[in-house]
Amino acid sequence: MGGHDAELGAAVARAQLGDEDAFAQVYRLVQPGLLGYVRGLVGDDAEDVAADAWLEIARDLGRFRGDGGGFRGWAATIARHRALDHLRKQRRRPRTSGIEDDVLELPGAHDTAGAALEALSTEEALALIRDLPRDQAEAVLLRVVVGLDGPATARVLGKQPGAVRTAAYRGLRRLARRLGHEGGTTG
Repeated sequence: MGGHDAELGAAVARAQLGDEDAFAQVYRLVQPGLLGYVRGLVGDDAEDVAADAWLEIARDLGRFRGDGGGFRGWAATIARHRALDHLRKQRRRPRTSGIEDDVLELPGAHDTAGAALEALSTEEALALIRDLPRDQAEAVLLRVVVGLDGPATARVLGKQPGAVRTAAYRGLRRLARRLGHEGGTTG
């Protein structure tokens, strides 16, 4: 992500000076991860929620201070607020874990969540992540989908870095175990 973050930082700086092409570049670099994060929180309403977030990002762009990585975190924070507002309006909570206890007890130490997620389509992966407890789902989405580092993820979630690391680790372990169970054995 480092190279992309340098490119993003330069595009953000130009966009802050009113360069519309640069803002379009910022959008192209950030939108896929941001939309994935929002989809993990609100499901099918993600496009609308992400659009609301981008309206706020565009409105407040002049106040942003930081580099490309910082911009990703700032945008994710705005998107998170819009998603939580949306969920409150819908009077529903993000789905809690649908993973059965017996699935969690299955061995699967050889599975890595990253490799397993790569084998899935984006939609399948996001559906599995949505089934995690919300703290784990958000940590995984921000780290893997948005590409934030641990401290940036902690800032977005308003939590201590250690708590975020634990949530991400537990979420990825759950995913690996679930994918190992559902994928069966390959010959």
